[in-house]
Amino acid sequence: MTENIKPQHPMDNWLRQDRLPHIWCPGCGIGVAFSSLISALQELNIPKNDYAIVSGIGCSSRATGYIDIDSFHTTHGRAIPFATGLKLVKPNMKVFLFAGDGDLFSIGGNHFIHAARRNVDLTVICLNNHIYGMTGGQFSPGTPYGAITSTSPYGNEDTPFNFPHLADAAGAVFVARWTSAHPLQLKQAIKKALNIDGFSFIEVIGPCPTVYGRRNRQPLGVQMMKNLKETSVINNKASGHELDIELGKPIIIGNFVERQRETFVQRQKAFQVRMDEWFEKKENQKDED
Repeated sequence: MTENIKPQHPMDNWLRQDRLPHIWCPGCGIGVAFSSLISALQELNIPKNDYAIVSGIGCSSRATGYIDIDSFHTTHGRAIPFATGLKLVKPNMKVFLFAGDGDLFSIGGNHFIHAARRNVDLTVICLNNHIYGMTGGQFSPGTPYGAITSTSPYGNEDTPFNFPHLADAAGAVFVARWTSAHPLQLKQAIKKALNIDGFSFIEVIGPCPTVYGRRNRQPLGVQMMKNLKETSVINNKASGHELDIELGKPIIIGNFVERQRETFVQRQKAFQVRMDEWFEKKENQKDED
């Protein structure tokens, strides 16, 4: 007699089973990006204890509660400072962030540009659904010009940030943009980002059918995902100013920037050596006097 054995999903060992099912809406792109993230971690074959995930507040930030590794669900906009402190204390740990466009680039905007400037060894994965999905559908720094939200019922009057261009200009060593309709390319980009020393940034464009799609008369999740696939153009050589997102126009995706630069931790170690030498010199001068 065959026993009734519950089939095990390949990702079960990476999930906190007691936290499931998740809260993400049907058609939401966050789950696809989360799956790509876990697949990347599995393929890197690094012990789970060597990873840490940090998030702020928002729909995507719930990922820290679902993944079974060291995780920190921090305050709104403050994920990068928490992650920076963790990286300084645990420099050998792979620290990455999984957060939304509003969390990272509104209240957390200054933290982002200064972490990139300092080249803190973090991988930042930004889930850009063009809206504040959890708190009422307000426009965010990623909302396209003219898009309708709860706080812009006649169309958004602001120009959105060009996130990859901003990351590049601030000093990130790896910059990419993919969509939730490109899970395999996204997985490869995450693997590459985690293996690069320095500040890496990946923007993931994903649909929010419940809040953004409903207000902008877009089809349901499956059709929104199909539209993303059809309107995206891969161009790894695109320059930053070509990466603006505008309603009705193609979205350029790819791996845009890859370079080497001294990291924040490396500079801190070098600075500590200089400080020790300076104090030793001062002590020797005192002895001679």
